[in-house]
Amino acid sequence: MTIPAILRQRRAHQRTFALAVPMILSNITIPLLGLVDTAVIGHLSDAYYLGGVAVGAMIITFLFWILGFLRMATTGLVAQSYGRGDPLAQLQVLFQAGIMALLLALGLLLLQQPILHISLNLVGGSAEVQHYASVYFSHRIWSAPAALLNLVALGYLLGKQKPKAAMWLLIVTNSVNIALDLWFVLGLDWGVAGAARASVLADYAALSLALWFIWRQLPAELRQRQILTQLRLAGCGQLLALNRDIFLRTLSLQACMVFVTAQGARMGDEIVAANSVLMNFTLLIAYALDGFAYSAEAEVGKAVGAEDPAAVKDAVILGWFWSALTAVLFSLGFALGGAGIIAMLTSIESVQLVAMTYLPWIWLYPFMAFTCFLFDGVYIGAAKGRVMRNAMLGSTLGFFLLWGVFSGLGNHGLWLAFNGFMLLRSLTLGGHFCWHWRAGHWLPSRHG
Repeated sequence: MTIPAILRQRRAHQRTFALAVPMILSNITIPLLGLVDTAVIGHLSDAYYLGGVAVGAMIITFLFWILGFLRMATTGLVAQSYGRGDPLAQLQVLFQAGIMALLLALGLLLLQQPILHISLNLVGGSAEVQHYASVYFSHRIWSAPAALLNLVALGYLLGKQKPKAAMWLLIVTNSVNIALDLWFVLGLDWGVAGAARASVLADYAALSLALWFIWRQLPAELRQRQILTQLRLAGCGQLLALNRDIFLRTLSLQACMVFVTAQGARMGDEIVAANSVLMNFTLLIAYALDGFAYSAEAEVGKAVGAEDPAAVKDAVILGWFWSALTAVLFSLGFALGGAGIIAMLTSIESVQLVAMTYLPWIWLYPFMAFTCFLFDGVYIGAAKGRVMRNAMLGSTLGFFLLWGVFSGLGNHGLWLAFNGFMLLRSLTLGGHFCWHWRAGHWLPSRHG
């Protein structure tokens, strides 16, 4: 079927939106939480409060995001089992990924002090920024068990094409977080520690809700069995291999994002605070576009399990079309309203002026990034982690080469390198798909 013919399929668009829209709505609450943190802390008296939260949250985000393979691998493998109509295999993936999440969380808790010490030494920044980053991290790290199990639960629900359950999980979690954030920081005057405690409590509330959702999704015949006797850790080789590749991919991505924050910290408190505001904008864009990536994950994974290459093509074309349109809307939105949003997030005039200086890079960002977000979803659904890993490693090398060439431009050079990094990701993943599809080599495979 030709591309115009695919785009004329009303039911295909409806199916894409049925999966994507709930995730877009819920995903937007995630960076909104970051925006509320920034707005609440940004109205305190000095820039170092905001800089401290930015650095502390960056360390936590780095740790949790490099373990994001727990969600991604779970989604891909559950979606393929869903396409094959094998509910016990879906539950097996959930069990194995859950055990892995608990072990990793235990490791983070045991190693929290050396992790914090090494991270602060690498990031740098003023004494005040480092102090409040330490306060934030020392509270927030205790959410690790819940946060990692929530990644597994979210992946399971998405793989089973239950986007509404995933939507409510994220919306409730982040709504609780925002409410507690306002209460603890503004009401109880707990400052940076209050923002961190709000996130911890919200993660554990989310875990309770996630377990309830999963229980409701179990088929009746599995509820009636002695489920635990059916589950094994043996045979988890595919999950481990996929996790390894996605881990290396995510580690490279986070290295680039941490580098942006770290370099900003070295340029001064106003720069790191302004970059914190702008990075929240990139997260808002990313999480919205990820709605279509999640749709692609579920549809491609299901097609792989059912061995239906035509469905893969439909999912890619429809996802790319709507991702491109969304990117245009975001770029226009930040071009027209970015200044007003910055003013709402911080009342510190020096930070506002610095953020406005670099705002045009945010206008460009959606166009650089939307294709790579979509194809991340495509390759997660197909469980082709090696392709994602190799594309990310090459793009990361390109990022540091760009920074080396343009570092003389200061923060402009930093944002140029970051946008170039997203463009390289888009070109490598999109190019790989198009090349191998036309050559007949990119076909649904259970072995990835």
